[in-house]
Amino acid sequence: MPEIYKTTYHNSLLLKLEDISANLEGKSRSYFRLFHINRIEDFRQFLNIKQPPYRKSVTDFILLTQGTSTRTKGLDKCELSANTFFCVPAYQIRTVEAISEDVKGFFCHFDTEIFKKSFIQDDILKQFPFLQYIGTPLVHIPDAAMPSIINLCERLEKEYKNENPNDFNLFSTYLLALFFELNRCIGSTTSPKDTAALLTQRYKDALMQHIYDIHTVADFAAHLAVSQTYLNRCLQATIGKNAHDLLNDMLLLEAKSLLKQTDLSISEIAYKIGKKDHSDFSRFFKTHTGMTPKEFRK
Repeated sequence: MPEIYKTTYHNSLLLKLEDISANLEGKSRSYFRLFHINRIEDFRQFLNIKQPPYRKSVTDFILLTQGTSTRTKGLDKCELSANTFFCVPAYQIRTVEAISEDVKGFFCHFDTEIFKKSFIQDDILKQFPFLQYIGTPLVHIPDAAMPSIINLCERLEKEYKNENPNDFNLFSTYLLALFFELNRCIGSTTSPKDTAALLTQRYKDALMQHIYDIHTVADFAAHLAVSQTYLNRCLQATIGKNAHDLLNDMLLLEAKSLLKQTDLSISEIAYKIGKKDHSDFSRFFKTHTGMTPKEFRK
């Protein structure tokens, strides 16, 4: 992932959640940043659905046992219902578009630093696709697997409530067990994709990874070793958009996140996403959002 995600973004949205959780549970912010788990229904009233795309410096996941939610990871939109797990790794752009009033389940976030504090090597996490920057974020869990998945979340919750800030071994152990259980579910529910769908996902992944260093559809097509015509044909067949539309979608996600979560000037943001100058970026942004970058930032 681009290093800017680690050096530029501040976690204003995460800090708001820290304040809520710290006040309700009497925990320190430093502890909260490394690991946190709660019942979604207990925090439903505090969730702000109408917020712009944002990033966090921690990995988070949601496990739904009841209700529905619409969430995004980069350009991928996922519809969650009961028996679904959705994960967004650190520094990946995300949104929460909807969440039902009757929602139940678990929300957890963690810093991979907790694995370094235990006997588990953090590179073991590379084998879980839902933890990767461009991996599949959604796991559909068979009914038979839900009891063991819920049990592990309940163990994490119990350990969190009986916290010992100097010992993260149980957190990392239970998390690892949870991830192995989820990997089994992926093996039993994933179906092959057709060629057009695979190329569409590869293009989305490339946009999320290289939006700061590749700026044209022609260059993205070359990166994927396909022609622009073939790329557009596959995109139209799978999502009803062309490559230029999807590129603009990604640029807007980046721009909105940068405007809200960084102190970069509008000119600096324009340069980072490949727009020639301040005025070019402002026209692009207003054409697609109806607002100027300055108005959106306020």
